[in-house]
Amino acid sequence: MSTHPPIRSYVLRQGHFSNAQRQAYATLLPHYGIPASKQPIDLNSLFGRSSSKILEIGSGMGETTAKIAAQYPEKDFIAIEVHTPGIGSLLNYIKQYNLTNLRIIQHDAKLAIEQMFTNKSLDGIHIFFPDPWPKSRHHKRRLIQPDFVALLCDRLKSNGYLHIATDWENYAIHSLHVLSNEKRLANSAINYAPRPIYRPITKFEKRGIKLGHTIRDLVFTKIS
Repeated sequence: MSTHPPIRSYVLRQGHFSNAQRQAYATLLPHYGIPASKQPIDLNSLFGRSSSKILEIGSGMGETTAKIAAQYPEKDFIAIEVHTPGIGSLLNYIKQYNLTNLRIIQHDAKLAIEQMFTNKSLDGIHIFFPDPWPKSRHHKRRLIQPDFVALLCDRLKSNGYLHIATDWENYAIHSLHVLSNEKRLANSAINYAPRPIYRPITKFEKRGIKLGHTIRDLVFTKIS
């Protein structure tokens, strides 16, 4: 019997890997990285304290991730990213801002969440500008799917939140439908939410706005 490889929500692209990113990756990842594992991690032991734990899925080049972590030093943040240049960039932000409350996992997000996080271990989950896979034949690759949202709900504490931001209207409609049909989630707004104050406007977002894109935020709370 043949087996099909899992459908990925991302494609690994080489991209430009600058010398600064390369150096940060080599020297800082051993300190700030969490090795991929099939065993759950103890988040309080990892950060050496009991505090709110926020997961970001797909931290990109790290600008938003680092700014939020710097703004909320009383909270701890874990970023999951697969692209090496982006991780190198985020590590440079960690050094620039002297952050002690941020760690990075370089791994497939679904596998990491399934294997490395226990139920009710997270206070919040951020998914900012995931790949929209706009072509209909690629919609199956979209990260926001009912089974994945159910997994995220398992990992969220009661009253924890899931925050998605996208500049693709079709993906916003799709995500709103998926989240609204998860019985353990309640929408914090009627359809789309105002941008929460903790989410900064990035260079990527500013470019989208200039191109006429509407940014939509979805913020749902786990109610059970």
